Amino acid sequence: MTIKLPTLIATSVVRGSRQGESHGGVYTVDFEKREVVQHVDWNKSDIDFAGRGADRGLRGIAFSGDDILIAASDELFRYDKSFKIKTSNRNHYLKHCHEICRFERTIFLTSTGFDSLLAFDLDQMKFTWGFHLQRQYDQWAGHTFDPRSNMGPRPVNEYHINMVHVDSTGIYLSGLRTNALLHINSKMEVSEFCSLPEGAHNARPYREGLLFNDTVSDCVRYVGRDGKDRAFKIVTFDEADIEFAGIDDSKVARQGFGRGLCPVGDRLVAGGSSPSTISLYDLDSNQKVGSVTLTMDIRNAIHGLELWPYE
Repeated sequence: MTIKLPTLIATSVVRGSRQGESHGGVYTVDFEKREVVQHVDWNKSDIDFAGRGADRGLRGIAFSGDDILIAASDELFRYDKSFKIKTSNRNHYLKHCHEICRFERTIFLTSTGFDSLLAFDLDQMKFTWGFHLQRQYDQWAGHTFDPRSNMGPRPVNEYHINMVHVDSTGIYLSGLRTNALLHINSKMEVSEFCSLPEGAHNARPYREGLLFNDTVSDCVRYVGRDGKDRAFKIVTFDEADIEFAGIDDSKVARQGFGRGLCPVGDRLVAGGSSPSTISLYDLDSNQKVGSVTLTMDIRNAIHGLELWPYE
């Protein structure tokens, strides 16, 4: 059986770059035609340069009709299909956003700098809801707040929330230090859906199991309830071919760093890594289908990754 390969949209962030240099961008990658197009070069002059890669580059991606929603660290941008900015929205409680997710007419965003989730109403074009994650008496908990008021949480990044997935069963979230994929039900009760290794990215329910970037182990993993577990080693390169190696003394910019994950139907999964590379994996055959590397600059890493819906 011949599988039609997808077109993906990806964002990247760049660590260690200076003012006047690129801080990442937005790309479409057509695996079928083997074509890569850069649509946005993120080189804004007002980017915060304090502290590693926190404010550099573009992050999570979602779609609403003909609109492309892309998050920066503290701003949600709405692009048209030609990547012209239509609107942008900020909120005091949106800080160091990582991933975003659309469910019905709402965009859910991780606010890593506040240990929170925010909701953006696509009809009102406003931030209308917030949820602050807490751990009390060794149990997960949290409370809602109005992001339009000044009564929300203080800035705190204890759990480094970096992933949100929303469907009809509720809200799922995880972070570098949650060590679990958490679930929020309709009563705003928080429970542990399953455990995760520390440092995981992009965890979400998938098929009859769990899909995530096991970033510390440099693997993309699928753990199935049917016992059909998969572990795909993330691609790495000869050190001599890596550009700007050693420029980031935080040691965060390293090759094989897995972030960005996108199911492509029920069989294929796309994963991002550093230097900016997108790999396509076949869960049924347990094989890597192929990889596309956008740059060998080790500072440049994939962040957001989604299936391109416009054909």
